[in-house]
Amino acid sequence: MFLTPPVRSGTAPVAEAIERFLTDVADALPTVIAGVVFLVVAGVGIKLFAVALRALLRRTVAGESPVYRRFVSTIVAVFLWFGVGLSFLSIVGLDGIATSLGTAAGFVALGVSYATSEMIADAVAGVYLLRDEDFNPGDTVDIDGTTGVVKSIELRKTRLTVGDDTVVRGNADIEKQWTKIDDVDAVTATDD
Repeated sequence: MFLTPPVRSGTAPVAEAIERFLTDVADALPTVIAGVVFLVVAGVGIKLFAVALRALLRRTVAGESPVYRRFVSTIVAVFLWFGVGLSFLSIVGLDGIATSLGTAAGFVALGVSYATSEMIADAVAGVYLLRDEDFNPGDTVDIDGTTGVVKSIELRKTRLTVGDDTVVRGNADIEKQWTKIDDVDAVTATDD
């Protein structure tokens, strides 16, 4: 006598798959809810931080173009949101993806910083020149043999009026080797 396997209806495998899917969703739901709550709290925190940062930048670099203040606040926001994204992936159990993205972003940031190192040096020197009370628009300065009147100081470059021409120099070059002519004349007059 032959034994025949029990006959299953065609809907049984579908019902099992749906039941397994719903069980997996129910098991993952607390983790997903925790991740969404984290995103909402982090979003509110980043928005509050961005408002405070913009207010701080308005007070500290009031004379600068609003473009520079927006640029700085955007860069900070991008870094914060990237960190939130990586944290969210970790919270929902995707640690491997978060680690891979973090490592890849580190290499990309290293390449970008190397490629933009001169621009970054100009921007840092520009902050120093903007804060320097001895280097202002209207001052006569000598920069490596070029004598002119400071027309404007921007974040990355400074414009000098030399005769009828406008000379533009990167702030990193200026910050290293400028001399205020008025101070030199005053020292020469007192030495006589």
